[in-house]
Amino acid sequence: MTRHRNNLLFSAFAYAAVAFCGAVLIFLFGVIIWKGISAISFDFLFSPSRNFGAEGGIVYQILGSILLVLTSALISFPMALGTALFKSEYLTNHRWQKISNILIYGLNGVPSVLFGVFGLIFFVNILGTGISWFVGAIILAIMILPTIILSAYQSINSIPTIYREGAQALGFTKWKVIKKVLLPQGINGAITGLLIGMARAIGETAPIMFIATAFSGVDVPSSLLEPVAALPTHILALAQQATNPNALQNAWGASFVLILLVMTFSISALFIRIRRQTISQR
Repeated sequence: MTRHRNNLLFSAFAYAAVAFCGAVLIFLFGVIIWKGISAISFDFLFSPSRNFGAEGGIVYQILGSILLVLTSALISFPMALGTALFKSEYLTNHRWQKISNILIYGLNGVPSVLFGVFGLIFFVNILGTGISWFVGAIILAIMILPTIILSAYQSINSIPTIYREGAQALGFTKWKVIKKVLLPQGINGAITGLLIGMARAIGETAPIMFIATAFSGVDVPSSLLEPVAALPTHILALAQQATNPNALQNAWGASFVLILLVMTFSISALFIRIRRQTISQR
């Protein structure tokens, strides 16, 4: 009787916690949508900002955010997938497995602001790159690397051993097993990790604020070593002008667009994952 009562209490607590978290999320989304959708217009989406963002639109901020996150994904995904394959198929020593786990989880737990400080000291001050969008993409790639590695590793490691043994029995080499068996079966988990990492990266401010972005006066960069405008830093700059009604309205609109971008990346990645999963099961 006591055990049944404890189970009921725990279930009630779990449902209450889920309901509370869901209500908070819905409330936040609702406020941003309610306040931000009134700022959305053709001019707002496709015109440059003026007067430090208080006037005009956010076209260059949208392009800058997309440029940063796509470049970081292109940099991090091959490295993460290769690391996951090496960890799963070649790193057989238990001690080195533990060390690799410590390094990956440790990197995953580093606060985002420290990535920005590292980029500022190493790239901007020591290497003298200046404020560069490409440096910002590198920092974001390093930041999301553990997420993609862990997701890809779990996906690859969950493939039944009989698949590997069957491929080896057919005379496949190690590389053939990876190419023909592990990659088609494990790529979905890697894409899921990439999705989570991109959703995190596109909303980050601290890692790119002092190394990659300018708050105003920039458009599409023409080289790797130029600054770029981005939605998170633009929202931050507008929030500092909260006494200006126009700036505050534009901040809500930019926040709404940022959420839409995150959802777009998520839905696109989910569609790609489902399509690849369907193909691999044929």
